[in-house]
Amino acid sequence: MPELPEVEVTRRGVAPYLDGRVVTAVTLRRSGLRWPFPTGLAQRLCGRTIRSTGRRGKYLLIAFDHGTLIIHLGMSGHLRILPLATAPRKHDHFDLAVGAQLLRLHDPRRFGAVLWHGSEEGALEDHLLLRGLGVEPLEADFSAQELYRLTRNRGAAIKQVLLAGDIVVGVGNIYASESLFRAGINPKIAAQRIGLARYVKLAQAIREILTAAIEQGGSSLRDFIAADGQSGYFQQSYSVYDRAGQPCRVCGSVVRQIKQGQRSTFYCTNCQK
Repeated sequence: MPELPEVEVTRRGVAPYLDGRVVTAVTLRRSGLRWPFPTGLAQRLCGRTIRSTGRRGKYLLIAFDHGTLIIHLGMSGHLRILPLATAPRKHDHFDLAVGAQLLRLHDPRRFGAVLWHGSEEGALEDHLLLRGLGVEPLEADFSAQELYRLTRNRGAAIKQVLLAGDIVVGVGNIYASESLFRAGINPKIAAQRIGLARYVKLAQAIREILTAAIEQGGSSLRDFIAADGQSGYFQQSYSVYDRAGQPCRVCGSVVRQIKQGQRSTFYCTNCQK
């Protein structure tokens, strides 16, 4: 599943082609994806100017004066900028035409989403999918002190708390495993048992891991590619993720794999206490 770095790479890739441009056409090739497409979406958007392209967690936000288009890539989706006349392929479900280019959503598994939040519905941050999200890990208000404060009553394992998204958003399965390794924290430890000093290390690790992943174009697992068609290569830098049975890059111990909440966790029992 595309995580925060992949969505941010996508945002940076499409923004120069969208911001300030007028939508000339909207094409929907099915009735919906994870949820139905908004009724009358073409009428809402055609002739309107895109003001900005943002991101909240794993959601891409395309802002207009009268509302915001919310796009989620689901399990296998990706967005591409293509010439206007590019013929659609199988699983190309949504096009947003702007000038001589179009933004196209390709989603084989159809777990993605294209939704609309009109200005008349209230503040965007109050949207059902956005209002419960935690702080953005690459913004200034993300801190070790907040992580420590908000986990005092959290008895769940720290890996599960990171994935929940209500304290810090966008630290998905890959980057949670990598961040915990860099911070030297066992993924099974209860969040409330971790002290402030260790949260300082974890907050720094999360920032460093996510920043490095964005700079390297994200991770190209399964179907993810960036908006320009290029594959990311952060997966070449994994310390523990998807390396079960291989030697730890730091101490040489065998990397272990366990299941936490139906998701695979990878860690080094020697480096992560």
